[in-house]
Amino acid sequence: MPLLASIPLTVVPLIVYNLLAFGLLGDGGGPWLSSVLTLDLVSGASFSLLVADLTILCALAMLFIELLKATRTGAVALVDHILSTLVLVAYLVEFLTVREAATSVFFILTCVALVDVLAGFSITITGARRDFGVPSGDQFR
Repeated sequence: MPLLASIPLTVVPLIVYNLLAFGLLGDGGGPWLSSVLTLDLVSGASFSLLVADLTILCALAMLFIELLKATRTGAVALVDHILSTLVLVAYLVEFLTVREAATSVFFILTCVALVDVLAGFSITITGARRDFGVPSGDQFR
């Protein structure tokens, strides 16, 4: 079960994006501008939440959970970081090589995966310093 908990949740938006982009979910061929929700606001304006917006919001929710997972230490955290890095590499390779991934939505999802990797390593390193009591540079003077 610990290995299953190490699977980066940022892979979920990657899978959903590919299912939508290649027409395996929805109508295919560019579902990004389809409206999921439309609200008439008190101001008289109409707010529309698009599939693209919802995809990015879901990715941000996954990123939040990943940041919470990054506070763990030990071997499980190392596996989590390695898998997160592999997911980032998958995003980058797909962005550079697949025509359907050359969208702003996919670029933002790639940036979310990058933040996951950078923040995960930073949080883990900071936590490890605190746990092991690594002194700062001022204590050596």
